[in-house]
Amino acid sequence: MITHVVLLSWKPEADEAAREAVLSGLRSLPAQCPEILSYTVGADAELGEGNHDLALVATFNTVEDYRTYVTNEAHVAVIDEHIKPILAGRAAVQFES
Repeated sequence: MITHVVLLSWKPEADEAAREAVLSGLRSLPAQCPEILSYTVGADAELGEGNHDLALVATFNTVEDYRTYVTNEAHVAVIDEHIKPILAGRAAVQFES
């Protein structure tokens, strides 16, 4: 199994509507990407200083399933239309579990 973890930080000018559009877009992906086994995404609860603004954890059966998700048209659209315009920073890791 492959676990995919992403942390995103927004530009200071990212407004609430833009942030919500990212969450909505990401939350729509499991219905459009059958290779996803589990998918959790949420905004930071602001419990600590210096945190990223959003976290995503997804699991896939195989590396190929993960790669299919990465290139999925719906996934790419969320990145291009909603994430990139407000993105200040990204951290990610994929690991076998």
